[in-house]
Amino acid sequence: MPFNLPIALTWLRIVMIPLLVGLFYIPPSWISPEARDMVAAAAFIVAAVTDWLDGWLARRWNQTSAFGAFLDPVADKLMVSAALLILLDLGRVDMLIALVIIGREITISALREWMAKIGASSSVAVHRLGKFKTAAQMVAIPCLLYWQPIQGAPIQAIGTVLIVVAAILTVWSMCYYLKKAWPEMRSHA
Repeated sequence: MPFNLPIALTWLRIVMIPLLVGLFYIPPSWISPEARDMVAAAAFIVAAVTDWLDGWLARRWNQTSAFGAFLDPVADKLMVSAALLILLDLGRVDMLIALVIIGREITISALREWMAKIGASSSVAVHRLGKFKTAAQMVAIPCLLYWQPIQGAPIQAIGTVLIVVAAILTVWSMCYYLKKAWPEMRSHA
């Protein structure tokens, strides 16, 4: 297993998951809900930045690896799923939206794994729809974690609209990937 800065950043994202979840188990007498929400949103933003940074550094420094390519999406999916479950528990995201986003992540991960096994991974390569979905999620989730207005800006409403957009893009991108994979799926069934 190679170890370099991009992989260390990915591991950092994984380590941040229990810290993020743990914030919501701290008694309100220790930290106010507003402070907790601010710290949680900041932690998620740091995780989102490291998601972008680890990939950029790996490509720039020519430190890409099969292990890094495996670990990075796992870290992303775990962080997003943990945040969505927190938001679901807080009543800040609808159960259907959480199910759609998490279900799509599991489905597409399984599809990519199977397509790689049959040598057809290029048919489910990352598409711009998936990138737009990720961008919408990465902005929506910290807004929903923070929840408070910022200088009159309705952060809650912005997060709610963006998570709905992310859910729509989630379904759209899943259909796109399934359609692209369908010929291979039929021939290997």
